[in-house]
Amino acid sequence: MLKSFGKGFARVTALLAGFALAACAIQTARAPAAGEARPALWTLSDADTTIYLFGTIHALPEGTEWRTPALDRALAASEELVTEIRLADEMAAAGAFARLGLTSGLPPALERVPEGKRALMREALAGIGLPLAAADRMKSWALAVTLAQVLFQRAGIDPQLGVERRLTADFTARGRTMSGLETIEAQLGFLDSLPEADQRVFLEGVLESPEEVRRQFDAMVAAWRAGDTRAIARTFNDEETLTPALREILLVRRNARWAEWLQERLARPGTIFVAVGAGHLAGDDSVQNMLRRRGLATRRVQ
Repeated sequence: MLKSFGKGFARVTALLAGFALAACAIQTARAPAAGEARPALWTLSDADTTIYLFGTIHALPEGTEWRTPALDRALAASEELVTEIRLADEMAAAGAFARLGLTSGLPPALERVPEGKRALMREALAGIGLPLAAADRMKSWALAVTLAQVLFQRAGIDPQLGVERRLTADFTARGRTMSGLETIEAQLGFLDSLPEADQRVFLEGVLESPEEVRRQFDAMVAAWRAGDTRAIARTFNDEETLTPALREILLVRRNARWAEWLQERLARPGTIFVAVGAGHLAGDDSVQNMLRRRGLATRRVQ
């Protein structure tokens, strides 16, 4: 039986790269006061190659501080920034979204969620000015991604303040290389490949209160800033909030592909900085564990 992850929507969304929210212009609330930031940082290296591995939060509340001297030194030493997707590729998002997410002959959107959630869906659609007839043409995952914009807006969480945007601005200012592990089309394809039942769980999950989503995000940000990988694993990857299909598609397969890419990258000399969602660098299926199975060891430096 599929588990509802209404209370885990923020965690699932945190595994994605924020492409769904990139165009959202929102008013942000301030992050709560917290202690000194020490988000986790690792290295993977050999004789002539150093790869920094840094876990990120793709969207943040305003006022969240996360830079540290150790992190700044690693960034200064790096010749290239590698993120899940290049932010420059976001221009392709609308076309990819239309190609993959829109079709005809689907069940009415309201019939894809339990009766008790239908009023919330009507309210959310009205919040973005999307007619019900247009929603009916959207696949369930695409409708969920669209409605997520409303939820994040109301929760005061802003993709424009996400870690990748700050890092991209730094590397752009220094004229350094940037690349992505995936494309927008591939990331949307992960959701498009979900069974319809899982897509509907995702859709139901976005119909959540902004207060609950903000509470979840505050907990995730606190764990991330503290570099508490056990707490990160609990808040990002909890089995109670990820269906088996979501875990396999959004986490396990991607981590395995990235570990393979990192192993191959060691064959070329240089220093690079790889920044991916923090949930990918915590828990049993982490990228570090995938590397360990390949006989490669990472070292935590912060």
